[in-house]
Amino acid sequence: MKIGVLSRSSKLYSTKRLIEAGKERGHKVRVVDYLRCYMNITSHRPKVLLVGESLTFDAIIPRIGASKTFYGTAVVRQFEMMGVFSANESQAISRSRDKLRSLQLLSRDGIGLPVTGFANYTKDTEGLINVVGGAPLVIKLLEGTQGIGVVLAETKKAAESVIGAFRGLNANILVQEFIKESGGSDIRAFVIGNKVVAAMRRTAAPGEFRSNLHRGGTAEKAKLTPEERTTVVRASKAMGLNVAGVDILRSNHGPVVLEVNSSPGLEGIEKTTGVDVAGKIIEFLEKNTEHGKTKTKGTG
Repeated sequence: MKIGVLSRSSKLYSTKRLIEAGKERGHKVRVVDYLRCYMNITSHRPKVLLVGESLTFDAIIPRIGASKTFYGTAVVRQFEMMGVFSANESQAISRSRDKLRSLQLLSRDGIGLPVTGFANYTKDTEGLINVVGGAPLVIKLLEGTQGIGVVLAETKKAAESVIGAFRGLNANILVQEFIKESGGSDIRAFVIGNKVVAAMRRTAAPGEFRSNLHRGGTAEKAKLTPEERTTVVRASKAMGLNVAGVDILRSNHGPVVLEVNSSPGLEGIEKTTGVDVAGKIIEFLEKNTEHGKTKTKGTG
């Protein structure tokens, strides 16, 4: 099978592992910088080209950066138009990258979430704070990633100050209840298909409430409860993702979903759990790729 990994660099850990896993199973694996691709959009012979070469694959694995979602998903969608199977389809990637839309879809499906409010410009700061039950609360920039643009406001006055500052930037913001009982820890569960293949518990560094490993957090292997397993699989399906990293908190009212990531990193989860996640992604492609067919033909 010919597999294309859409990634900015072959030196990234996740990309290297996917190359290794694919080659170990006898497949031809090629890394393609999707930003260097261009497209011939025609009704009968759609193409994705790179330096004049028309690219052909049986399956692709999109590793689209958050800041490059628009163009990256356009490339994925073009491959779908060509009948190439994608580990995650373009529509699902776009859906998961929109934090507000994601939360709305998860809420519609009855999946547990922190109490959340959303605003762009409002002078009724007190009303927005009261939506989530008052301080302490977490304030997030809608476009933030890896913990950037996430602030814990411990008092109402601090919350008003932060919201005012973000409002001055004309930024879209989410306000969420602070789940104190989680103790500065969250769980990243890696879902492939309809199965949780690995999970780790991430704990924030001292003096920090964000548990992202990029921010100095530590990780250990985690065992999920049946309710947690059901929650993360349902969250992945709600986004339409085949491969997803689902972040949850353990709250007093059950697991709540923080985020569903369509290009979750492999380094932390593999090194923490010892699970060959890259290999399981390749196995998923082997079982689901039928040359010439993709589930949605790139609609939406």
